[in-house]
Amino acid sequence: MMRALWTGASGMKAQQTNVDTIANNISNVNTVGYKSQSAQFKSLLYQTLRTETTTANAEPKPTTAQVGLGTRIASLNTSFKQGAMTATDSATALCIEGEGFFSVRDVDGSVKYTRNGDFTWSLAIDGSRVLTTSEGYNVLDNNGNRITLPDGVGGDTVSFGTEGQLAYRGADGNYIQTGQSVALYQFNNPKGLEKVGESMWQATESSGAARNEANAAGITRSKINQGYLEASNVNVADEMVNLIVAQRAYELNSRAITTSDTMLEQANNLRR
Repeated sequence: MMRALWTGASGMKAQQTNVDTIANNISNVNTVGYKSQSAQFKSLLYQTLRTETTTANAEPKPTTAQVGLGTRIASLNTSFKQGAMTATDSATALCIEGEGFFSVRDVDGSVKYTRNGDFTWSLAIDGSRVLTTSEGYNVLDNNGNRITLPDGVGGDTVSFGTEGQLAYRGADGNYIQTGQSVALYQFNNPKGLEKVGESMWQATESSGAARNEANAAGITRSKINQGYLEASNVNVADEMVNLIVAQRAYELNSRAITTSDTMLEQANNLRR
């Protein structure tokens, strides 16, 4: 019965993490470029009550008796399923159609990756206009440099090609290429990326090194759509169903603890 108490407690703890994960998904239903997560479980150690042996006549005895000791969270898997494209009025809004990631430079100089294409033109310290995220991080081109506008060019005249090429409309109405392109990167195992907040990830050994779509071989290039943003891929209906299932599982584990406690109380109250 003491074992049942700890087993039920492990189930409650695991389901609490599951509920936290579902709640985080629901809270980010309107976050641009957010990718939903799901909790995966695994069983804990088993206690062997009786091992399988043979009799003197080599006849097998009953099978081994083992009792499980509960469960725990094995991993929180991220779904990189494509989110819906939503139209915006911003000319610097970019939506990735494919498996690519934008690259941005953090304030500490490190490179992060994101699917959030809600960009804007910002004024840098040196007076140049650079493409940044809403948090002010520089968006990088294929050479790892910040993306800048030529002097005298207005942000409303800029156009982005399907492969990220940057061009602006000249006085004659024709578009002039600047020679810079918004970089897109892919990973061998995107589920190995580490979340760092603000809809950004960083590469790890599990994800593998970032591969630039502009020069990497053997990958399908993504497409950039100007004037669109990628919505969260959270399905609210599925999350609500998962929340109900997690709540019922939590209640069942709680009931197991209550039942074990009742049995212990009855055993303690036994008298000769």
